Amino acid sequence: MKLEVHQLDAFYGRAQILFDVTLRVAAGEAVALLGRNGAGKSTTLRAILGLMPRTRGRVVFDGRDISHKSTGHIARCGLGYVPEDRRVFADLTVEENLMVGAQKPRAGVPVWTQERLFELFPNLAQLRRRPAGQMSGGEQQMLTIARTLMGNPSLIMLDEPSEGLAPLIVDGMARAILEMKRHGLTVLLAEQNLRFARAVSDRAAIIEKGRIRFDGTIASLLADEAISRAYLAV
Repeated sequence: MKLEVHQLDAFYGRAQILFDVTLRVAAGEAVALLGRNGAGKSTTLRAILGLMPRTRGRVVFDGRDISHKSTGHIARCGLGYVPEDRRVFADLTVEENLMVGAQKPRAGVPVWTQERLFELFPNLAQLRRRPAGQMSGGEQQMLTIARTLMGNPSLIMLDEPSEGLAPLIVDGMARAILEMKRHGLTVLLAEQNLRFARAVSDRAAIIEKGRIRFDGTIASLLADEAISRAYLAV
């Protein structure tokens, strides 16, 4: 397994947010963590990356226990993270933003260059010298993902990659994720959009009130209308 999360609990102060969360992501697959707003999706990604103030349980990445490692150490191990709020450097151009994220190639991991990323996100190629602060929300989302890929991660975690984007941009985002998978990248994405998750994912887990309620293939999820109605319907 590329990523294994075992019985993960997470807390903000005395308030427990995650309860016994267990997830597995195999190398080369895309797994969607689905749930409504406030279900615990973003908290799960943050806990995996060591951004939560207090956790217990185990997180194993590429066979190494990273449960109590710093966020910087985890990132250097090859775990990339794209937060929901598009954190671009507004005064820097697209090319300069990409260079900020650049790291050396990793053995056995896809190598991403600026030109390769411009093929993945053609919109960025046309804007390469534009300051990021003058771009649309969808373009900034593409840039944030591309900058993370410049670090040559072996697994990328995407927090709500389709949130707030126009349908045409969402379709482009789906194509980009499928292309990442084709090149051997492993993907874990937190999503509310079942249609988007279905287009890019092999498996899904549903989280509700900080607990995993379903874990299985996309096909089995789509076949179980009761699960979808109970945990995904608005």
